[in-house]
Amino acid sequence: MASSVRVTKLVLSMAALVMLLLCSTTAATSNAKETQQNVFILDNYGARGDGQHDDTQALAKAWNMACSSSRPAVLLVPKGKSYLLKPIALSGPCKSTVTLTVEGTLVAPASRSAWSEDNISRWIVIQGVTGLTVTGGGTINGNGDIWWKNSCKTNKALSCTTAPTALTFHRCNNLKVDNLKIVNSQQMHVSVEDCTNVQLARLSITAPGTSPNTDGIHITRSTVVQVRDCVIKTGDDCMSIEDGTHNLLVTKVVCGPGHGISIGSLGDDNSRAEVSGITVDSVQLYGTTNGVRIKTWQGGSGYAKGITFQNIIMDNVQNPIIIDQNYCDSAKPCMKQESAVEISNVVFKNIRGTTISKDAINLSCSNQASCTNIVLENIDLKMERNQGETESTCQNAQWRKSGTVVPQPCEAKN
Repeated sequence: MASSVRVTKLVLSMAALVMLLLCSTTAATSNAKETQQNVFILDNYGARGDGQHDDTQALAKAWNMACSSSRPAVLLVPKGKSYLLKPIALSGPCKSTVTLTVEGTLVAPASRSAWSEDNISRWIVIQGVTGLTVTGGGTINGNGDIWWKNSCKTNKALSCTTAPTALTFHRCNNLKVDNLKIVNSQQMHVSVEDCTNVQLARLSITAPGTSPNTDGIHITRSTVVQVRDCVIKTGDDCMSIEDGTHNLLVTKVVCGPGHGISIGSLGDDNSRAEVSGITVDSVQLYGTTNGVRIKTWQGGSGYAKGITFQNIIMDNVQNPIIIDQNYCDSAKPCMKQESAVEISNVVFKNIRGTTISKDAINLSCSNQASCTNIVLENIDLKMERNQGETESTCQNAQWRKSGTVVPQPCEAKN
């Protein structure tokens, strides 16, 4: 009898164990289903992917499905295909996080007639999304040649008009853009506007050195931004950092051709501008028309402060170090005005290489608001091919040096 009882207990225990395992497996399967991603493939929404038929509406439909998904969503642009897109806005808020995986190519129309006056400043815009990731290793091609030919900077007989930015992020928070190629934008390549907590990494941005206004990465009115491991070759600023940018870290960026890395222009049309907490670290510049610079218009107000340019290599660069509080990009001469954006607490540190300009350091500050607390530390800038000695120019600049600085900083001039 005892033996029978023991067998019965053993059978019951085994049954309980089997039930426990079944319940655990069911719970695990249920949890996996809850956390798995929904994948939305662009081709399933009518896209042709032949580079000739208009796939704009297909992308809009796929985006709406991904954005409305209650689970994390992936919108996949398949590899090996080219999707023709007219101007498009992909808007949030979305129910969950969205990953836009571009493995193929998104290409803009070759004709300017695809844009109207209402949308001429943008091609692809993503707005109002939290937790967005854009990645995939694919290409975004702005097909910008027709725009460059019709630019007033290419042909001065033409009137100056706006051209589209290839990829705009507006009011996006917790944004990641990683591993993309952006080529031949109509005007600026990537613009980050009114965003918070942004990471841009491993971007290849390319356009001819003669292409007008094709800034690589443009940042404005955005906070807590990181840019790293990017290669930028364009016809304008590799990076342009404008009003409302705070707490920006730029590291390991290779720039050239282009106009270098610029903070500004700030204060145009008597506007107020505020920029702070900018660090540009471990950057290489090759053959750029400027190195690292801060540029402001006369008549503006506000500040640019807490700025560090450090660990920078320059090769065959024109105008390596610039502060210009008298900036004027106008067909007409700019009139002298009584106010200026204040520039303070700026460090140029560990900068070396070659320049084609005798004026390797140019601090041109305002009569109304001189630049204050400018630090020059461990700088070695020599003429390309040893063609003479480099010099410096200063006007209304309050600076101090640390370590060896070549060229020797100049005396302030009034």
